[in-house]
Amino acid sequence: MKDKALLFINGDPPDTFPDAEEYGLIACTDGAFHYLKEMGFPPEKLDFISGDFDSHSGKDEPVCDGKFIYTPDQDKTDFQKALEIILEKGYGKVDVLGASGGEQDHFLGNLTVAFAFKNQMDIRFYDAFSTYYFIPEKVILQGVKDKMVSLYPFPSVENITTRGLNWPLTNGDLSITSRIGTRNFAVEDEVAVEYEKGALLIFIGKEYR
Repeated sequence: MKDKALLFINGDPPDTFPDAEEYGLIACTDGAFHYLKEMGFPPEKLDFISGDFDSHSGKDEPVCDGKFIYTPDQDKTDFQKALEIILEKGYGKVDVLGASGGEQDHFLGNLTVAFAFKNQMDIRFYDAFSTYYFIPEKVILQGVKDKMVSLYPFPSVENITTRGLNWPLTNGDLSITSRIGTRNFAVEDEVAVEYEKGALLIFIGKEYR
């Protein structure tokens, strides 16, 4: 069984769709259902559509009968509620499309939700500019030479050391109130990042130069 889920949420639509065969489960929030329809994504490939349905009723989609999950809790975002459902269905890895763009408070909210789930799920975001996700205390990236690599503390990271970046760090600290590590780039095909305490987002972009 494929162990990874794909989730579409209501930010900027992706330019292209990933191969659906790579995923054991495909889902979307009710807001994302709009752009999936417009872009011709086959609704029968969706395993569920969740949300409070303030932007989509689902009544005009008989092919999706039984796939709509009503989640009215206003104390949680649609993204958070969708992740809870995916976790309940036994998936610990999820690729997320549509997390950025549009209203930036939504984007920050999506990062905050991912932070809350980072010890339960491997959540990776994809948009037109980069791939980004929370990384563990030790990670090695492969195939990244000449790509932008940004390190963003959430909200702080202690004793971080990197190898393979143009501007390396050695036992340094990062904090959103003082020093962050954005707009760096890889000079080696392999990049290593290690830190002792905190939470760290990594953004891996297109070729930097």
